[in-house]
Amino acid sequence: MNLQNTALIGQIKAIIEASQERAIRAVDHERTLMYWHIGKYIFEEEQQGEERATYGKYLIKYLAQQLEPEFGSGFGIRQLEIIRQFYKTFPIANAVRSQLNWTQYRLLTRIEDHDKRAFYIAESIKNAWTARQMERQINSLLYERLLMSNDKESVLAVAKGEQQPSEVKELIKDPMVLEFLGLKRESSYYEKDLEQAIITHLQEFLLEMGNGFSFVARQKRILLEDDEFFVDLVFYNRLLQCFVVIEIKTHKLSHQDIGQLQMYVNYYDRVERLPHENPTIGILLCTEKNNTLVKFSLPEGEKNIVASKYELYLPTEKQLIEAIQQDIQQ
Repeated sequence: MNLQNTALIGQIKAIIEASQERAIRAVDHERTLMYWHIGKYIFEEEQQGEERATYGKYLIKYLAQQLEPEFGSGFGIRQLEIIRQFYKTFPIANAVRSQLNWTQYRLLTRIEDHDKRAFYIAESIKNAWTARQMERQINSLLYERLLMSNDKESVLAVAKGEQQPSEVKELIKDPMVLEFLGLKRESSYYEKDLEQAIITHLQEFLLEMGNGFSFVARQKRILLEDDEFFVDLVFYNRLLQCFVVIEIKTHKLSHQDIGQLQMYVNYYDRVERLPHENPTIGILLCTEKNNTLVKFSLPEGEKNIVASKYELYLPTEKQLIEAIQQDIQQ
């Protein structure tokens, strides 16, 4: 088989796979619309009952008895309750987007806050999240973490593409949740261990980093006369159009760490950065941080070097609120 035939086979396979993917999405969207219409009928029928709560329970139970034997467990009591709630959450049919599947809508239905739900819809569509990725972002409190350093309007505007991020704090999460690395919080780790785990789980790390990031280098060698230095991780962000240098610290942040990162940022700005690109961003990923230390270790007005605490497990909502309060106090 010659190269021309090999290329032809590859092109045909790509067409078949793309067609199959579109067909799956179309079927799932029809299923989602079916559930929406069923939910609408259930909701409207409930409104006719004199005691809505009591009648609603009776109606759901009755429908399950009639539908489940013929159409399967997808029409049991629990599923019909979810379908009813789905319609109540999305009462306008045009708001049901074909880019999202039924599993994602089930996740979104659990979110009561309208702005929070709108954020996850916008981010899912923009980044083509799978249901699993969406669930992980919801469970890791992505929306709440972004709100720690930004106002709600800016977070939503950036998510919907109505506004481009203008500074690093609009993109960087604090804390970063790295539970996907599989490292136990009770154990001690060297920086190289954490770095290797990030490289092993690079796709998940990029998802946690946020929009527009791409991997550039690991242990990037910098030679300054006779002295060698190695930058832990280097990324590029296409939204901000700049390099992003990350230093990993498995101890509490020190002013020496900030000075080291400042040197790396200066190097990228003066040597690697092209004329059309924006100034380099530096991120110190550490176990503990001190915002006041960062503030007084850097020149006044410096916004391109930030510290972000990392967590090796999913924080609870209570822990997140405590973290927000600590940041406000600092």
